[in-house]
Amino acid sequence: MATTAPATSNTPAVALEGLGRAYGERVALREISLTLPPGATVAVFGANGAGKTTLLRILAGLLRPHAGRATVLGAELPREAWKARGRVGLLGHEPLLYRDLTVRENLRFHARLHGVDRDLLPSLIEQAGLAARADDPVRTLSRGMTQRAAICRAVLHAPELLLLDEPLVNLDPGGALAVAPLIGREAGPARVLISHDAGLGLADADWVLGLRGGRQAIWAPAAQVGLSDVRGLYT
Repeated sequence: MATTAPATSNTPAVALEGLGRAYGERVALREISLTLPPGATVAVFGANGAGKTTLLRILAGLLRPHAGRATVLGAELPREAWKARGRVGLLGHEPLLYRDLTVRENLRFHARLHGVDRDLLPSLIEQAGLAARADDPVRTLSRGMTQRAAICRAVLHAPELLLLDEPLVNLDPGGALAVAPLIGREAGPARVLISHDAGLGLADADWVLGLRGGRQAIWAPAAQVGLSDVRGLYT
């Protein structure tokens, strides 16, 4: 597996300049510009259709931008997407797990893809509260347990950037508490966090990106953004 040098401490986790993306005649993102420092968290807010998921998919290298520039961990997208791909963890709407494989089999498969020692997996499974269900097929799990397994998949290779789309969906308070060390601020990597919970998102972020109709309505330190500012994006 190809390896690359890690980003230096001064390399932004994400840098966007005039980023744009369209689906046919519909513009999903227009003129998005920002710089996310290494290790920092940006909470992304906006109504349905504002462009949040499109942004995450571009940063994950799954969509090509149609305008502007995007770099992730120093790699320019899409030309150098291969340099960043193994250093990014994506948790989207789909768990990206094989339903007929067990939790353990899924994680072993992804560990092989990333060149991760599978002996590290038992402690990860235990930490996520999945030990009792680790040998059950994913199709038999509840939505909350499936989300825990998807979180393990997203973090098992110790990514430098986490892309999180509503990461606590379907999790009860116990589940949210179990995965907090894996995807929370204390986990360490830079994070792009999509959330519809304004209070929780603001408390968990260093920066705030607010999108309205694909445009950048807010880009500011989280300490300077209030609940009313975020709620205004949905009106």
